[in-house]
Amino acid sequence: MNTTALSHESRQEALTRMAEEELDVLVVGGGINGAGIALDAATRGLRTGVVEMRDWASGTSQWSSKLVHGGLRYLYQANFALVAEALKERGILLKTTAPHLVSAQPFLWPLKQRVIERAYSAVGVGAYDALSIWGSRGTSVPIQKHYSHAGALKLMPSLKDDSLIGGIRFYDARVDDARLVFTLVRTAQGLGALAATRTQATEMLTDGSGRVIGARLKDLETGNEFDVRAKNVIGATGVWTEETEKLGGAEGGLKVLASKGIHIVVPKERIQGDTGVFVRTEKSVLFVIPWQRYWIIGTTDTKWAEQVDSPVATAEDIDYVLEQANVVLADPLTRDDIIGTYAGLRPLLQPVDKGTGESTKVSREHTVTSPQPGLTVIAGGKLTTYRVMAEDAVDHALGKKAAKANPSITETTPLVGAAGLQATRKQLPNIARQYGLTDARAEHLISRYGSELPVVLGTIDEDASLGQPIAEAPAYLRAEAAWAVTHEGALHLEDVLLHRIRLDLETPDRGKSAAPEIAEIMGGILGWDEATVAAEVQNWNEQADAILAAQETRTDAEASELRVQAPELVPVERLSAN
Repeated sequence: MNTTALSHESRQEALTRMAEEELDVLVVGGGINGAGIALDAATRGLRTGVVEMRDWASGTSQWSSKLVHGGLRYLYQANFALVAEALKERGILLKTTAPHLVSAQPFLWPLKQRVIERAYSAVGVGAYDALSIWGSRGTSVPIQKHYSHAGALKLMPSLKDDSLIGGIRFYDARVDDARLVFTLVRTAQGLGALAATRTQATEMLTDGSGRVIGARLKDLETGNEFDVRAKNVIGATGVWTEETEKLGGAEGGLKVLASKGIHIVVPKERIQGDTGVFVRTEKSVLFVIPWQRYWIIGTTDTKWAEQVDSPVATAEDIDYVLEQANVVLADPLTRDDIIGTYAGLRPLLQPVDKGTGESTKVSREHTVTSPQPGLTVIAGGKLTTYRVMAEDAVDHALGKKAAKANPSITETTPLVGAAGLQATRKQLPNIARQYGLTDARAEHLISRYGSELPVVLGTIDEDASLGQPIAEAPAYLRAEAAWAVTHEGALHLEDVLLHRIRLDLETPDRGKSAAPEIAEIMGGILGWDEATVAAEVQNWNEQADAILAAQETRTDAEASELRVQAPELVPVERLSAN
């Protein structure tokens, strides 16, 4: 029986077995696409390995708008197929595969024109609802509802009186993006996949004909290198796609353009309302998204030409988002209201004109290709459609005949924490009484752990101190920090603060004040001595300070230069182009 617990021990076992056993599929990249591919391959019974050079979701997948959505704006580009596909996937996540992690989220679309805008918007949102019902074979979220001027302001009191004449409420869904990623990896491991973070592919192994037959991996924790044999290698490395392609000496392949998107985070009490807000802007769209203790507001879409490892928001980016939000907010937000910011890079496909070598267009849709035999590469797409992308990648690697004989079954495979969720919800009042939880904390916990909640809280029975809130982050229990290590694969303090207890974006100091206590909890499990605990805290403080300094600058170049001054605790190997 395979365990779903990602831990230091499971990582070591995975590395040992990858060095000894030939795999059917080796996945390089541990973001949403790599995790989805690993699960797809594992559910087909393929011997699967997945490696990530940093932590799970350490690239684009940690910095999304945290939405599972169909892309309403794409309807106005007549891209019905893309929207229909995404809405179908939204329904699958909500109803079957991850109902604990993905929740329906209403949005208000403020209208400014009395007849024309309401009419064409109603048609557009109506088509959105229809495609959702068709794709989900039923209703997965409520359909649109129209509001008068007074009704819209009652729903969202913080909107300007003159910013709308009414509104349309429609539904999408929200998700903790990083948590979805390592939950996918955990589910894959439970089905036999071998999973390891801080493990970098440094070279593709080839046979005499140039076919890729595996990869050389480096354990960045120890410096050890070893070869892994695999019948198929699949690269899912986002903005690092071209670097991955070069590892085997391939020419051509996919080209990607890095586009930066930033978000700001403000306290929940700063905006009054019972729904999110969707606003079409001159350049794109703006989402105001409610979470339990804060609002996320974004995004931007600007070209990024700096290092791709650590993108950061600039003062100019922040001012733009504030400006767009204040177009509709009655009480304008200021920089003083911001408790967090984050920036991520979208890997946009960039076809190259063979005659000129110039970019002809960029695309959010995904593409799968083989730059050389034995190597499959996938890029593009968005978080919502990760499952379809994974299916396409594995199908491509296997070939039409083998894929048809062994099709994907992830559409009906619940992720860890999803099976038994309804029964756990029925027991939630009893669980809350047993552990002295408030309703808010109980809801917080089940939205993170689903049907695993009783097991998470069971750790408190063995160590009562884990039932206490983290002193400088009281929304979280000490048990959650411990679970991050024992079951969610956290190896370093930054792994917890960035991806599991996300104080990096939830607190003005980016988690610095809570870092010592969390490091102490981690150290007790991982066997850290005092010097290691201190080094982990110091490294995080340096990262936080660099990000805070960077967001005071005006240009990407200045911000990037400040950000990289904080060194990585476990640096990746810089590879020269082949």
